Amino acid sequence: MDFKKAAHELVSKMTYAEKMSQMRYDAPAIERLGIPAYNWWNEALHGVARAGKATVFPQAIAMAASFDTERMEEVATAISDEARAKYNEYKTFGDTEIYQGLTFWSPNINIFRDPRWGRGHETYGEDPYLTGTMGTAFIKGLQGNGKYRKLDATIKHFAVHSGPEALRHHFNAVANEKDLYETYLWEFKYCIDHAKPSALMGAYNRTNGEPCCASKTLLVDILRGEFGFEGYVVSDCGAISDINKNHKVTANEAESAALAVNNGCDLNCGYAYQYLKTAAALGLIDEETITKSVERLFEARFRLGMFADDCEYDKIPYDVVECEKHTALNRKMAQETIVLLKNDGILPLKNAKKIAVIGPNADDANVLLGNYNGRPSRYSTILRGIQDGTDAQVRYAWGCHIYNDEVGDWAEHPTREAILAARWADVVILCMGINPMMEGEEGDSYNADAAGDKKDIELPKSQKILFDAVMAEKKPTVFVNISGSCLNLCAADAQCNAVVQCFYPGAEGGNALADVLFGKVSPSGRLPVTFYRSDKDLPPFEDYSMENRTYKFFKGDPLYPFGYGLTYSEIEEDWKDENTVVLRNKGEYDTGYSVLKFEYLPHKSLCGYKYVFLKAGESLEVTF
Repeated sequence: MDFKKAAHELVSKMTYAEKMSQMRYDAPAIERLGIPAYNWWNEALHGVARAGKATVFPQAIAMAASFDTERMEEVATAISDEARAKYNEYKTFGDTEIYQGLTFWSPNINIFRDPRWGRGHETYGEDPYLTGTMGTAFIKGLQGNGKYRKLDATIKHFAVHSGPEALRHHFNAVANEKDLYETYLWEFKYCIDHAKPSALMGAYNRTNGEPCCASKTLLVDILRGEFGFEGYVVSDCGAISDINKNHKVTANEAESAALAVNNGCDLNCGYAYQYLKTAAALGLIDEETITKSVERLFEARFRLGMFADDCEYDKIPYDVVECEKHTALNRKMAQETIVLLKNDGILPLKNAKKIAVIGPNADDANVLLGNYNGRPSRYSTILRGIQDGTDAQVRYAWGCHIYNDEVGDWAEHPTREAILAARWADVVILCMGINPMMEGEEGDSYNADAAGDKKDIELPKSQKILFDAVMAEKKPTVFVNISGSCLNLCAADAQCNAVVQCFYPGAEGGNALADVLFGKVSPSGRLPVTFYRSDKDLPPFEDYSMENRTYKFFKGDPLYPFGYGLTYSEIEEDWKDENTVVLRNKGEYDTGYSVLKFEYLPHKSLCGYKYVFLKAGESLEVTF
C-alpha cells in the first residue's frame, strides 16, 4: 500500500477547518469521512504506561546499564506486543482515549549531562553513542518490521534539553557548535539514520534563542535539511503556548501556532493549535502548509494500519499483557541492569544464616517503577526478593524515613529497631538511596522547590544518620543504592564490604537483585553515567557547555567512572588490534560481560560495545 498516496487522497477531501482540527493531539472524529477520533498521546518509556496493567520493565537508565542492545530490542518488542493488544481491545469502544493508542512518545534520548537533572533516569545516560545505539534498539522493537508499522516511536526532546526543570518553560539553553553536534544532536541523527523513528518531539526550552518547537534552525535546517528526517513532529505538552507566555517571542497563541507550523511542528500537545483558524484569518499561515502537516499525520495513521482490514498486529491477543514470557524477560533484563561497584569477596552471599535487610527502600514498590510507568499486578520488592531467594533467616527494619530527619515525639522512632536487627545478623543488606518522587519531571515530585531536580547528590540526612548507626555495629555490610542517578557513595565505598547500584529495576527488581546477591547470576551491568564524589565538582546546572561534564570532559577524579562495573568472575581483555579483542573468563563463575571500545578524539569517547556471555574457562573473540 502507498501510505503517502492514501494520506494525500484522504486529506484532499477535508475542509480547511477539518485539516486544522487534526493537528491537535486530541484529534476529533470526521464522521463524514469515516475517521474516528484519535488521541495521539501515549507513553512507553519502559513498558506501556498509564493504561492499566502492564509489564513494568526496568527504567530506561537501568536498561542502559545492561549495555545489551539485543536485550533492549527484545524488551521493546514485548512492550509493543502489549501496546497493540491493549489498542485492539480499546478500539472496540469506537475510538481511543488518551494512553490507549499506537503513537508512543518514547524514547527520551536527551543526554544526562548533569546528575542533578530530575528526568535523567528517563534517558540512556551521559554518552551519545550509548544513547544512540540503545535508542535505536528500542525504536526497532517498538516499530517492528512488518508490512505495517507496529507502533510509532517518538524521539525526544529536540533539543539541548536536560534541565533545570523549574526553568524549562522560559529557559534559553546556549550551546556552541561543537557541543551542539557532538553531544546534543548526535544521538538524534544516529537514531534517524539507523532506526527511522516515526516521530520527534520538540523541547520546552529555547536553544540559542529560538523556541525549540518553532525553531527554523532545529526543525527546518537541521532536522529536515541536514538529518533528512521524514516523520512528523509533535510539540511537548503546552510548549507552543510557552512561546508567547514565557519565552515572549510572540504576542499570542495564534502567532505561536503559526510560527510552529510554518517551521514544521505538525502536531500540538496542548491547546495552542485551537488558534490556527485565527492565524489563518490573519494571514500568518496558508492552507498548503497545513495540508503538508496533516498529510504527514495521516500517512502515519495509514502506516499503523488504522484504516486497514489486513493489519497483522490486529490479531495480537490481550493475553500477552504481563504474560509469563514477558515476566521472565523482565527478570532477565533486571539482572543485567545491576551494577556491582565494590566487592571484597562478601558477594555472592553463601554462608549467611541471619540476614538483616535495613533501609527505607527495602520494601518500597515505588523504587521499582520509575516514572511514566504502568501498573504491575505482581511485583517483587527488594525485601521480598531476598526473602524468597534464600533459606537464611531474614529480619527487616525500615530504619528511617527516606528523607525526613525530623522525628516528632509521637512519631515512630525506627532507628533502634535497625540497630537491633544489625546486632542480630551475620550480614546486613542496607537498602538506601532515593525514589522517583525525589527525582522526576516538573510537577511529579514532592520537592516542589526544586521542581523534580535534585539540589545535590547527597544521601538525605535521615539516611546518613541511619548509616552511621548501622555501621557502628561493625557487621559485614552490603550497601545497595537505589536511585535513577548518581549519588555520593564515598562513605559506602569506604566503609561497606560491597556496594551495589540498583537503578529503578522494574516489577521483577527484587527477584533480580536477589539472584545477584546470592550468586544465581553474576552481575554484568556497567554505569551509563559517571558517579561523582561531590556536586561541588560540577559546573553550574544552568551552564550547557560540556566543559568538565561527563566522563569525556570531567577533569576531576570520579568515585566510579562511566562504564565501570564488576562481575563475580575474572575477565581478561587481550586486545589484538584496535578492533579485535579476545576475552578470557579466568574465574570460577559463568557471567555476562560487556566489552567497551573507546577512542581518543582527543578526549575519551565510547565508539563500540558488545554484550557477551562467557562460561568459566571460556574464551571468545569479539571484533568491532
